[in-house]
Amino acid sequence: MAFNTRTRKHRIDNTDRFSLRDYLNSFSGPLMFFVVIVSVIFVLSVFIRVSDIQVEGNVHYTDDEIIQAIDIEEGDNLFFFDRFAALSRVFAKLPYVREVSVERSLPNKVIITVEESQALAYIVLGGEEWTIDQSCKVLGKATEEELGGLIPIIGVNPGTLMIGEDLTTADGDVKIVAYIAEVLYQLEERGLYTQVGTIDFTDPKNVSFDYGDKFTVILGDSSKVEYKFGMLVSVLQQLLVGDVGIIDVSSASVARFMPK
Repeated sequence: MAFNTRTRKHRIDNTDRFSLRDYLNSFSGPLMFFVVIVSVIFVLSVFIRVSDIQVEGNVHYTDDEIIQAIDIEEGDNLFFFDRFAALSRVFAKLPYVREVSVERSLPNKVIITVEESQALAYIVLGGEEWTIDQSCKVLGKATEEELGGLIPIIGVNPGTLMIGEDLTTADGDVKIVAYIAEVLYQLEERGLYTQVGTIDFTDPKNVSFDYGDKFTVILGDSSKVEYKFGMLVSVLQQLLVGDVGIIDVSSASVARFMPK
């Protein structure tokens, strides 16, 4: 039987060329994608650089202090700016900062939005007054100007105080710290803190504070604190201008007013 070697060779050559073309085409798509990505990264790294930094919401700190803590400046690459690392730096350097966000606004703008903590109270350690916010975060040593507007907290023996960290006690009592924080939170949220005098935590089961130079408020223990403050607000709304006395909400079931 005759065998056509030329036809067989022709078919083999066509098959080889087809396979090679397919092989090259299989790389062209990913290669083009890679080239595009590299080009985009190059453009971003060269042309998108910070030229406008805007700071919003800061009161205690200046714009420059916020910007320096975040460690960003004009000319920095906007695309490769690490926002998460920047936030960590702010909290470590600026204790009054409660929350901060850093947003990139193309083509060349960075917007830094700050929410600052407010010093509500102070606690004495070693003869010095240390300020804390509503969450019991230590903000620093109180100035003479600050002391008049802060709530003194007594009856608590502080441990080592670290600026930017939560208040600790010498005996490591986390429950009393949580109680202080809850009381301060309620006072701030309900707008009562400006009228509050000394808060006495000497007996954690019988906590009390002065209010408006007219009343002594007895909170009692740390149970149902939010409910107790709700009752306190209700009582204050019903009292007359000349009333003076003791407001006892310690039972968390009924409020009692005992005039003096």
